[in-house]
Amino acid sequence: MSMKKIELQLDEQASSNYFVREAFNSLRANVLFSGKHVKVIVITSCYAHEGKTSVSFDLCRNLAESGKKILLVDADLRKSVVVSRYTKERGVYGLSQILSGQVDANEAIYQTNVEGMDVVFAGPYPPNPTELVGSPAFKEFLNEEREKYDYVIIDAPPLGLVIDAAVMSSLCDGAILVINIGHVKYRVAQGVKSQIEKSGCKVLGVVLNQVDRKRSLKKDNTYYSAYVSGKGGEYSAELKTGARPASAAPNGASAQRPVTRPVVNSAQPTRPVAQGATPVRRPVQPAQGQQRPVRPQQTSANPTTKKPE
Repeated sequence: MSMKKIELQLDEQASSNYFVREAFNSLRANVLFSGKHVKVIVITSCYAHEGKTSVSFDLCRNLAESGKKILLVDADLRKSVVVSRYTKERGVYGLSQILSGQVDANEAIYQTNVEGMDVVFAGPYPPNPTELVGSPAFKEFLNEEREKYDYVIIDAPPLGLVIDAAVMSSLCDGAILVINIGHVKYRVAQGVKSQIEKSGCKVLGVVLNQVDRKRSLKKDNTYYSAYVSGKGGEYSAELKTGARPASAAPNGASAQRPVTRPVVNSAQPTRPVAQGATPVRRPVQPAQGQQRPVRPQQTSANPTTKKPE
């Protein structure tokens, strides 16, 4: 049975941002270096609106563009936004219908306009989402798709609000926690991390979202902006100082000026003297910290007092 194809609305502006692109390249590299046994990865957060769905989608897209075969599973059976955000299609099948036995998995897996990336939407909201993701049907579904794809990325509900992500984690090889910096307390993040580890799943890492680059990474941005604009190394120094690099000097000569070092404890310079005039020598002042010896005054041993006349 041929797979249905669906058109996804891609945010080209965000993908063209240099720093966003490099961040997802780094995330992709970390996932690839996690090991060949890590194939099913669940992505969750502490609270809603922390960007876990965007991170899941862009990670799948980045992996697919690198030549991997990826399946994105929208497992947020409570409040999914994937359909409304990324496609105009309506009435698509989803995960809830697969797990409840209404449709076959091949009917609910859609091929996208991103080459190498397929997607399973959440489907209609069921009354028992926790029971569905913890059922043997979900485990069987993941085991089947594990053999077909290089990576299966699961977009799960926030673990700080519902327990669904912890139930899914027990069936996954690794987990990624998305945290909106400045909105989640340390104690809450540690609790979510501990909950994932209790399920037997390894936490692969944490993605910090909504980081203020201008405030915390100002120097790094200035450094990397040279790579974006192509004005790095000696050429950037040339633009700032107006001096050419040594290799650009004419006739192979060095463009750097000789540096004159000050002479320590040298005498004070004298003024230039006109021709024919007698130079006037100034006394040399003693160096700082040195004092001239004081000549003692001579006194008479038997002074005489002159009597008044």
